[in-house]
Amino acid sequence: MGGIENCRPRILSAPAQPDPSSPVHGAASPEQAAQVLRQFRVVFNAVRSHFQQVEKRVGIGGALVWALHVIRSQPGLGVSELARAMDIHQSTASNLVRQLVKRALARTEKSATDRRGVQLFIEAAGLELLQGAPGPYEGVLPEALQQLAPATLGQLQLNLAEVIKALKADEQAGGIPLAEL
Repeated sequence: MGGIENCRPRILSAPAQPDPSSPVHGAASPEQAAQVLRQFRVVFNAVRSHFQQVEKRVGIGGALVWALHVIRSQPGLGVSELARAMDIHQSTASNLVRQLVKRALARTEKSATDRRGVQLFIEAAGLELLQGAPGPYEGVLPEALQQLAPATLGQLQLNLAEVIKALKADEQAGGIPLAEL
């Protein structure tokens, strides 16, 4: 009788959805809000710990390591392409490039096709630094998000949009790498 049926994990039911016609629709209990706040703390702590480990190991911040990785992966790309690859503002990418060049980890060369633009290349010191950097280079959160099922990620996107709206947050901050927050 102790067959496979008895070994199945218990499926817990989802919390009851609030009644949209209820006057308290949208108001979470303090306990539920505290649980979600703890979850945010866990996420932020994981992100911060990863970037602290990166900086401790290689001596530069996680955003610089990620930029260096992108430059190594796509030799000759421009600052605009770096900004797109990292999903950051172009001025932020320019600042990262300036720091990498100052540290002699990357170099810029004038573009042969557009003399106003520059191409980015990694230097030997940058290659050596990346070898000692713990991955993932883009950080633990982007990697974790990419592992989620599309439906889960879509629901998370909708839910976080509601949180951002409730915070009345400046969405421009979305262009700043997590390593720099």
